[in-house]
Amino acid sequence: MSVSDSHILLIQVSGHDRIGLTHALTQILAQHQVRILDIGQALIHDSVALGMLVEGCESTCESLRRELAEAGAEWDVRLTATPIEASAYAQWVGNQVKQRYLVTLLGRIIDAASVAAVSEIVARHGFNIDRIERLSARMALDCEAPRTCIEFGISGGLDVPDGALRTELVRLTSQFDSDIAFQHDNVFRRIRRLVAFDMDSTLIQAEVIDQLARIAGVGDQVAKITESAMRGELDFKQSFRKRVQLLAGLSAAALDRVVAEVPLTDGAERLISTLRRLGYKTAILSGGFTFFGRHLQSKLGIDYLHANELEIEDGKVTGRVGSEIVDGQAKARYLREIAAREGISLEQTIAVGDGANDLPMLNIAGLGVAFRAKPIVRERASHSISTLGLDGILYLLGVPDRDVALDLP
Repeated sequence: MSVSDSHILLIQVSGHDRIGLTHALTQILAQHQVRILDIGQALIHDSVALGMLVEGCESTCESLRRELAEAGAEWDVRLTATPIEASAYAQWVGNQVKQRYLVTLLGRIIDAASVAAVSEIVARHGFNIDRIERLSARMALDCEAPRTCIEFGISGGLDVPDGALRTELVRLTSQFDSDIAFQHDNVFRRIRRLVAFDMDSTLIQAEVIDQLARIAGVGDQVAKITESAMRGELDFKQSFRKRVQLLAGLSAAALDRVVAEVPLTDGAERLISTLRRLGYKTAILSGGFTFFGRHLQSKLGIDYLHANELEIEDGKVTGRVGSEIVDGQAKARYLREIAAREGISLEQTIAVGDGANDLPMLNIAGLGVAFRAKPIVRERASHSISTLGLDGILYLLGVPDRDVALDLP
């Protein structure tokens, strides 16, 4: 059948969903030997929206449209069949070569105002929303710990710049209690393979060196130095040596006490167990200490660990570091080395951290995530999560809650 002999119909169905609706519709289409050019369906609550673009023989088109109208009345749905000009179809086909991106909106509660703001910016910059999908699970109205994630698939012409769009979307996070991520929708987004985590204030809810200092009675002194270092105000290696020196004479028993006291960050176990199940490699690249890193490595099943060795002699902390200090540049180097060892490109890696010393690895990873981070890190990282737990990263990978073992209220 040539193009001139064909007829294109856009079939749209909306209404109350029922089992077998798609089968019944395609059975009618099959009798007319039509070809399906495009198809899509969405289900919200108990309502369905189904669309098909089909090509059929022009001689049977009117008969097909009559049958569809009768079927729509019988099924109690709104069913339309609109003719599409061949030239309009050809233009639609030509527009498939576009820039494609993913905008991920996530937070405890997503309101209409935040969606309106996102969609307004997207439209103003010349991009179209092609797809909207909820990745979070259905929540009861009285859920005590809600979590919501909506993913927008957007596209624009190859000559439409994306820099200003990204900047405006990121600025929205200061207006709404939500996070927004902006990613290229490419093959690498779907085949990430390695996730590297900072440890202190990322995988765990404290800075271990601060906890040790508290026990040693120098908590305020060390905490001030730590905070300045994480903000990028001090050289990390210099500040680290200074903090460790203040721990000299601390009993080694304090290390076990800190291991028992410091909790994991919420969502850490769910995230890493899911990553392991999906075949990801994981690493801890930390400016903290190996004694806590080894505990997490055993507890969570982490594949790689690079951190600092706290030197102990005669049951006491010496105040010296027994290994090379893992600073920001070392973290980036280790990420490169692990990726090369695993045969993984940097585009397939993810790095997660909260401090200024994490920026080098966040900036070279395919997906760099500032997690509950210091302001300087949120500003410079490509992506940021502050409203949800660590397992919110699964949404940035496109993993919906339905694919994860949930333990939600």
